[in-house]
Amino acid sequence: MSDLLPEPVDPRQLRASDTDRERVAEVLRAAASDGRIDLHELDERLGRVYSARTYGELEPLTRDLPLVVATPANTVPDGDVPASRGGLALMSQFVRRGRWAVGRTFTCLSFWGGGVIDLRDAYFAEGSTRITAVAVMGGVEVIVPEDANVHVTGLAVMGGFDHGANGAGAPGAPTVVIGGLAFWGGVTIKRRPSDAELKRRKQEKKRLKGQSS
Repeated sequence: MSDLLPEPVDPRQLRASDTDRERVAEVLRAAASDGRIDLHELDERLGRVYSARTYGELEPLTRDLPLVVATPANTVPDGDVPASRGGLALMSQFVRRGRWAVGRTFTCLSFWGGGVIDLRDAYFAEGSTRITAVAVMGGVEVIVPEDANVHVTGLAVMGGFDHGANGAGAPGAPTVVIGGLAFWGGVTIKRRPSDAELKRRKQEKKRLKGQSS
C-alpha cells in the first residue's frame, strides 16, 4: 500500500503563487517602515520577490526578519487601527495573539514552519472572519473563543485538518469560518476560554472551596 503513495516533494521546489509573493512583499514593506532594512535594500529584495518562481527563492528574503506580530493586551483597537489580514511562515513562525484586530478575511501560509492565530482576545472588526489556512509540511493552530460560532470547511491531503471545533456558539458571539488545505501538514482548531476567564474560574473555584471547608 505504501508503494502507492507519491514521493515527498522538496518544498523549496514548489511553485509560488502571486499571493505568496505579495505576502513576502508585505513583510518586507513592514520591515522597511520599522527601520529594519533601508529603502535601497527594500527595492533590491522586492525585485527578487517578484522574480521568484519557487518557495526556495522566497524563503531567504525574510529569513533575517521577525514575523511575530501581536497587539498588547491592554490596548483596544478602534476604527483607526488596520485589521490584520494575513500571516506567513516560510521555514519560520508567525503569531497573532493578544488584543489585535482581525479583518473580514485572514489568509495564512505555513510552509515548513508554524503559525498561531489566537482569536480569544481579538477584536472582530466586522463581527465575523473567514480564515483560509494553508499548511504545507508545516502547521497552523487556530484558537477560537469557546462561545464562537465555528464552521470548518478545510481539506487535508496526507495531512490533518481538524473539524472538532465545528458547531454553534452563544447568541451574539462572533462567527469564524475556517477553510484551506493541509498538505503533508496539519491545521488544528481549538475552543478555549480567554486567559481572563480562566483566571476568573480559578478564583471562583477557590472561593467556593473556601466556603465549603
